[in-house]
Amino acid sequence: MRLVVARCSARYTGRLTAHLPLATRLLVVKADGSVLLHSDGGSYKPLNWMSPPCAMAVGEPDAEARDRGVTQVWSVQHQKSDDRLEIELHEVHHDSSHDLGVDPGLVKDGVEAHLQELLAAQIELLGAGHSLVRREYMTAIGPVDILAKDSAGGTVAVEIKRRGDIDGVEQLTRYLELLNRDPLLAPVRGVFAAQEIKPQARVLARDRGIDCLVLDYDAMRGVDDVDSRLF
Repeated sequence: MRLVVARCSARYTGRLTAHLPLATRLLVVKADGSVLLHSDGGSYKPLNWMSPPCAMAVGEPDAEARDRGVTQVWSVQHQKSDDRLEIELHEVHHDSSHDLGVDPGLVKDGVEAHLQELLAAQIELLGAGHSLVRREYMTAIGPVDILAKDSAGGTVAVEIKRRGDIDGVEQLTRYLELLNRDPLLAPVRGVFAAQEIKPQARVLARDRGIDCLVLDYDAMRGVDDVDSRLF
């Protein structure tokens, strides 16, 4: 990765036209070929960028640009479109390159598999008297996250998501339609469980007779002491 702090301007042409006037910015050139321009603000989002596949060429300014104080011109051309990013560097304050190696990627805490494991171990969160039948109960269209029995012996199918939206409710609906064809399981009640459930998903679930359960990941792990909360 190459990091350059420079006083620069930039112009993007192609599917859209955009211009960044002269200012001091951070330029990031990544190993995948992408080039990003950042200001000292705006969180993670760059002001402008070119995504791969693209190629960058560093050239000398022409006479007119040199008279304006330009010392380098970066031309970044996308290889599958006419999109082009041209950066004029006036003054370079920092220029360094770093080998970051292979990144293992983001490992998310509280992924669905871990939530499934925790809920299976704390099946009483579904309600008093519930018992676990099995995790990953296989059907013809895929595995149901958790199959359980309620206190009356009824079958309960649970779909688990980190963030529950309409697609998750639709997925559980398909499982329920299939499971309810099995006379050994029917009637099967559905529970849509997630750390966060969107309002539209709640409305759809309620309309289809599916219960919603919000999972408190920290409490399930024993990290959050619920009894010590003020609110």
